[in-house]
Amino acid sequence: MQLIDIGANLTHKCFRNDFQQVADDARSAGLKHIILTGTDHDSSQAAMRRARATPDFFSATAGFHPHVASSFFATGERNAITELCRLDQVVAVGETGLDFHRNHSPRQAQLNCFEAHLEIAAEVGKPMFLHQRGAHDDFLSLLKRFRPQIAGGVVHCFTDSLAALRAYLDLDMHIGITGWICDERRGMELRSNVAQIPPERLLLETDAPYLLPRTLRPRPSGHRNEPKYLPAVLEQVALCTGRDPGELARQTTANAIRLFGLPVPTG
Repeated sequence: MQLIDIGANLTHKCFRNDFQQVADDARSAGLKHIILTGTDHDSSQAAMRRARATPDFFSATAGFHPHVASSFFATGERNAITELCRLDQVVAVGETGLDFHRNHSPRQAQLNCFEAHLEIAAEVGKPMFLHQRGAHDDFLSLLKRFRPQIAGGVVHCFTDSLAALRAYLDLDMHIGITGWICDERRGMELRSNVAQIPPERLLLETDAPYLLPRTLRPRPSGHRNEPKYLPAVLEQVALCTGRDPGELARQTTANAIRLFGLPVPTG
């Protein structure tokens, strides 16, 4: 079974001491490629360097998460992210979007930052890696305005309503599903809605080190999520949709390769 994790924060400090072991464990679990998420200047640079060193297994995104949107407007940051996004190792613009649930950056700063990333995506011709929480209306409005200019993208870690899901699908966006679907406390709505995602628009991700699947047995001793646990997400999606896990793996892998222009796995 071949899987691609389209979003893992492996430049996070918690992977500093065992990055290679985490990568090796992911390979052993059947993963053929991992896209490393950039969430600010430093993490985007680090993700790009990892992807450059091991291009057969890693690619990167480059962008500023809405939590740090305010810092995007420091001198030179927009140009730096734009130049990163031009590199072959960087396959998507982001993580970017809006998060009005936590508001770690002022809403206007988030809106301005998101719009700038949409402009960058239109300029470099690459898809987007998108974050939306508690901000659907404003997010959708900006995305609609720029959709004719951008090369698609994924609404990553989707957890919103069926209405929001349909709105993103109407814009021909892909939908990323994480271990949220494995959470019997918070994931019930997603479990009901995931079958509405057309097979050709579905992508799988861990968002490691976050969102450790609660269905894992035995339960890992720590709370750190890793790409090696992506099969647990696949299993839950298969259960909720009534689809064959092997076919889901093949379809989501093909979707990731097509959207992000990833290398075709061998072996």
